[in-house]
Amino acid sequence: MQLAGSTVIVTGASAGIGRETALAFARRGANVVLAARREERLQALADRLRRIGVEALVVPTDVARPQEIERLVQAALDRFGRIDVLVNNAGFGFSGTIEETTEADMRELWDVNYMGAFLATKAVLPTMRSQRRGHIVNVSSVVGKLAFPFHGAYSATKFALIGMTEALRGELEGSGVTATVVLPASTRTEFFDVQRTHDGHVSAPTGPVQSPAVVARAIVRSVVRPTPEVNLVPAFRLAFGLSAFFPFLRDMAGRQFYRRSGGRPRRAPGPDPAPRRE
Repeated sequence: MQLAGSTVIVTGASAGIGRETALAFARRGANVVLAARREERLQALADRLRRIGVEALVVPTDVARPQEIERLVQAALDRFGRIDVLVNNAGFGFSGTIEETTEADMRELWDVNYMGAFLATKAVLPTMRSQRRGHIVNVSSVVGKLAFPFHGAYSATKFALIGMTEALRGELEGSGVTATVVLPASTRTEFFDVQRTHDGHVSAPTGPVQSPAVVARAIVRSVVRPTPEVNLVPAFRLAFGLSAFFPFLRDMAGRQFYRRSGGRPRRAPGPDPAPRRE
């Protein structure tokens, strides 16, 4: 796909992976529609994109609200007349055991992390099909394939994104529209500062840590040369294979992790943040 002059929607664009993704597409000449809840941040980012030399449209959006997703897609069409790429990046984290996860927590995770992407995908597909051109990127996580204690609720939403993307690729055969799922590891963003825990504490990242710019560049590459799945940590490919063929090894690792933590989510020092999400 040639990106110069194309129209890209990025949800969760006010910080982290979403912000860097918007910048990465703009540097390739794409016009970007910025969606998130924090309008001031979006406006500041839009000013930066315009200085790069592309058009930027700010549409404050809460992806948990279906009517706001419809408004987002319509605003993009009204301004640019087409939608070439949708990056479903908006989401937030939660750390706690399944027993400690409330129904309200689970429903909010589901609405933001999965239903927002599901509804946005449905909203752009008629346009992409009529154009016979388009690409959908769903930002999942390594824990969407390999779940560990304290991340069951969050992992469930990311597993669901992978399943939707895999089915979608088959359904889009011959349409000119393609889809990618991206599996970031822990990323140096606000994610862990604002991630919810059942008791309100701040949790710490575990495992390999990467920069949001690295993830953003991988997202752009997956659109230029459509890629079914992007795994940014090669070691996890082996872990996914071992988990599939030897699930008892995954369970052993999970039990060890749980015992080492003393039955509590790992925490980082610092004040409790006000709960918020993109």
